[in-house]
Amino acid sequence: MKFKLKNEEIVKELVGKQISFPKYTTQIINLANQNAQGTRPRVVGQMSELIKKFPKGSYEDWRNWYSERMPHAVDHATEKIFLMIQNLDGAFSLIDKEMVRAWVKDFVITKTFVGFRFQESILKTISKRKGVNYRNSTPEEESKGIDGYIGEVPVSIKPITYKTKSMLQEKIEAKMIFYEKKMDL
Repeated sequence: MKFKLKNEEIVKELVGKQISFPKYTTQIINLANQNAQGTRPRVVGQMSELIKKFPKGSYEDWRNWYSERMPHAVDHATEKIFLMIQNLDGAFSLIDKEMVRAWVKDFVITKTFVGFRFQESILKTISKRKGVNYRNSTPEEESKGIDGYIGEVPVSIKPITYKTKSMLQEKIEAKMIFYEKKMDL
């Protein structure tokens, strides 16, 4: 049996109703939250652990149970995120078409060049230390998350922060190389 179950249906079944937001507002709130870190465990609690400790019940029971244990969490998160919304609002007025053009050029041209060369430097350095050749990936290999080969071993090169972005982690069939950029002192 194959069927589709929409998120809205699940929410309606579990909660009773789904809050709707005006177009683009949740994207802005998500961006503000990423910057403000308003829903981090230190602010709202470790949600995966809290939901495991919740002794079953309705949505209303969960809401009350959580509120009793974390009485100020929602308010603290709201304040952090709203402050960032105000900061973003101020930044929006500074953005003009030329700034967008400069950003696009930096992203597409500069960061591509620097990123590719940085990646190649990592491949070159490791292959030299191992006494093997290296090569960059083909477009087909790149589409699978492979950035290059050290000897015959496919590798994917990611910043150390990639480990914390679990929602982005795809299944990559390659050895992972993590790097961290540090300021020279």
